[in-house]
Amino acid sequence: MDLAARLQQMEDMIREAKSMPLSSSALLNREEILELVAQMREALPEEIKQARWVVKDREELLTKARRDSQRIVEEAEQEQLRMATREEVMKRAEAEADRILAEAREEARRMRLEAEDYVDAKLAQFEIALQRSGEELAATKAALGRTLEQVEGGRDRLRGTAPAQQEFGPEELEEEE
Repeated sequence: MDLAARLQQMEDMIREAKSMPLSSSALLNREEILELVAQMREALPEEIKQARWVVKDREELLTKARRDSQRIVEEAEQEQLRMATREEVMKRAEAEADRILAEAREEARRMRLEAEDYVDAKLAQFEIALQRSGEELAATKAALGRTLEQVEGGRDRLRGTAPAQQEFGPEELEEEE
């Protein structure tokens, strides 16, 4: 189950929780909520592994592009050496080798740029996903904190240990006087 599904499950638990009489507080199973939070923490390393995979994939693409460009350059240099036997042939060979070398460099540059663009796009997607997950986690954590405060306030009221201001709203205090 991924992080988003766990967040949805927690949200459903909060929505379906029994309401406390005469308040907006709800009863939640603390164990279940804490278990979900633990599962969400475990899901985060998986997304981090995915980011590492994207970085590794980028490095492999760049290494391959460098290797390919080096091979192309070496082939162009070998071709240039083979063609350098006579003066006229040598002039044509130099021109052809220069052309091949320029094409090889351009092809290597193009491949490198495409690899960098691909990896950059993947990293941007991952960054957006991580930001959303972080925002969802922060929102859920804040909502959970508020809910737990409400639950604790409700429990205090049930025990009779809550201050009068928390036990009744301003309207109820005026009515009792």
